Amino acid sequence: MYLGEGIAKCVTLTSLNLNLTHNIIGDNGAKYLGKRIARCVTLTSLHLNLFNNSIGENGAKYLGEGIARCVTLTSLNLDFDNNRFGGNGAKYLGEAIARCVTLTSLKLVLRGNSIGENGAKYLGEGITKCVTLTSLNLDFDNNRFGGNGTKYLGEAIARCITLTSLNLDLYNNSIGENDAKYLGEGIAKCVTLTSLNLNFVNNSIGENGAKYLGEGIARCVTLTSLNLDLVSNSIGDNGAKYLGEGIAKCVTLTSLNLNLNFNNIGDNGAKYLGEGIAKCVTLTSLKLVLSSNRIGDNGKRILK
Repeated sequence: MYLGEGIAKCVTLTSLNLNLTHNIIGDNGAKYLGKRIARCVTLTSLHLNLFNNSIGENGAKYLGEGIARCVTLTSLNLDFDNNRFGGNGAKYLGEAIARCVTLTSLKLVLRGNSIGENGAKYLGEGITKCVTLTSLNLDFDNNRFGGNGTKYLGEAIARCITLTSLNLDLYNNSIGENDAKYLGEGIAKCVTLTSLNLNFVNNSIGENGAKYLGEGIARCVTLTSLNLDLVSNSIGDNGAKYLGEGIAKCVTLTSLNLNLNFNNIGDNGAKYLGEGIAKCVTLTSLKLVLSSNRIGDNGKRILK
């Protein structure tokens, strides 16, 4: 409450960065913060880190109402990792983001908040209103919204046609091959991307999911940096083939990072990846991690 009262007096602020991680703010504390942030109507940059503060859907509502008043924001960074927002809390955040129509940069961290499919829907609807975004960073680890949730996210990403940087962190979200299809279709629309970072560790996209991602990546022909972290997704040799074909289209890449541990990739998969990488003749940085697969001597020779 006391911090909020101080902030409320700073009515000419253009930049506000609050880091209150590992406290016990709760819903009431979030209420005071939200009301005070609402007074900072000249903000262009807001960074709010409330990791691990036992904030539930009511607290998310108060914070959302405050953020919604900051209609001149161009940069918004919200880290609400390890709270208890749920689907309704995500709804309030989505409604707030929808009001921030001048945003060019949005980072939203909601790890472990059980937002579910409905929460992903509301957030996606908010993001679609931010039509001037150039940088989008979504970290939704451990929310388990595979299915319609990924459909809503894919549709939102598809509307962000001015993006140059996209980071999508969906570790452990029960994402299957159809979910990867929605995401791949969304990525395919972002044809001005120069940086793409996808973390789908510990999902189950399989070879067909890898195919959809590969097709999406193939459309991003202006990429200079690509980071794919697909550990434990059972993509196999065919999945490696599709990814290799997609990578081969990114002929302006300077940095490539592939983490494909635990994917049942054999020599043929290594061959396909090697052929794709060989097309990236402008690379200056390459990291290739293929531990715990089925690659023998032939596959190793091909990669070399």
